[in-house]
Amino acid sequence: MAHDAHDHDHGHDHGGHERHGHDHGHHHGGGHHHHAPANMGRAFAIGVVLNTAFVAAETAAGLWTGSLALLADAGHNLSDVLSLLLAWGATVLARRAPAGRRTYGLRKGTILASLANAILLLVAVGAIVSEAIHRLNAPARIDSDIVMLTASLGVLINGATAMLFMRGSHDDLNVRGAFLHMAADAGVSLAVVAGAFIMARTGVLWIDPTLSLVIAGVIVLGTWSLLRDSMDLAMDAAPRGIDVDAVRSYLAGLPGVEDVHDLHVWAISTTETAMTAHILRPRNTDADGFLHQACEGLEKRFRIGHATLQVETDAAHTCRLAPAEVV
Repeated sequence: MAHDAHDHDHGHDHGGHERHGHDHGHHHGGGHHHHAPANMGRAFAIGVVLNTAFVAAETAAGLWTGSLALLADAGHNLSDVLSLLLAWGATVLARRAPAGRRTYGLRKGTILASLANAILLLVAVGAIVSEAIHRLNAPARIDSDIVMLTASLGVLINGATAMLFMRGSHDDLNVRGAFLHMAADAGVSLAVVAGAFIMARTGVLWIDPTLSLVIAGVIVLGTWSLLRDSMDLAMDAAPRGIDVDAVRSYLAGLPGVEDVHDLHVWAISTTETAMTAHILRPRNTDADGFLHQACEGLEKRFRIGHATLQVETDAAHTCRLAPAEVV
C-alpha cells in the first residue's frame, strides 16, 4: 500500500482577530480492493456479447411464438446489456487520472452508472406490466416448445455471465449491480421454462402474462437496493457498511485527541471512500507520526483510503465549523 502524509503549520484568521494553529495532514491510501479486479473488463466484454446475441434470439422467438413472458424477458435482458455497457464504461472512466477541474478524475461515473442502471430497469418494468395487464384481458396461445428451448438457453447464458461477476461483486456496487441483474435473469428464464411447460400440459393461457408480472416483481425487488444505495452515494451519503459513529469514536480515541468535529465521509466511486475531519489535539508534538497512525487506522479498519485531517491545537478558540449543524 502506498501512502503519504504531510502537514503544515500555519495560522488562519477568523473574524480578523482569532488565530488558530492547524496541522493539515493528507493521506492517500490505495489497496487492491479499491478498484474492480483487472479481469472485469474481459467479464464485461463476454457478458455484453453473449447477452446481445441472446436478446436477438429471444426477441425473434417471442415474436414468432407470441409469448409475452419471452418478450418481457428479452426486454429485461436488453436493459441488462445497456446496464453492462454503462457499468463497463464507468469502470474504464474510473481509471482515468485526475486532471484540470476534475480533481477526482471521473470516478463518480461508477455511481452515476449504478443509478442509471436502476432507473433503466424500473422503466423496463413499467412496459412489461402494461403489456401483461393488456394480455390478461385478451389471452393468446403460444408455442410452448420454442419458448422452453429459448428460455433454457437464457438460463445457461445468464448463469454463466453472473459467475463472471461473482468475485468482484463483494467490493464494488457497480459490479454488484451487474452480478445481481445476471443472477436475476437466470432465475427469470428458469421461471419462463416452467411456465411454458405448465401451459403445454394444461393449456391455461393466462399463465404467460401472469408470469411476466412475476418477472416484473422480481426485477423491482432486485433493483430496489441498487437504486437506494446508488442514490445514497450520488447524494454523498457515507457508503453502506461504514459506521460514521464508529469512525468518530476511533478518531476521538486516538492519543491526545480532545474533540472531533466537521466529520464528513463520502464515496468518490463505488469502490473508494473519502473522509475529512477536524481534530482538536492541543499537544501535537508528534504531528507526522500522529497523522500516519490515524490514516493507517482509517484505511485498515474502515477502508477509507482518502483521509484528510485538520489538526487544531488551540482549545481556547472554538473552530467555526465545530457546531454539529454547520456543514
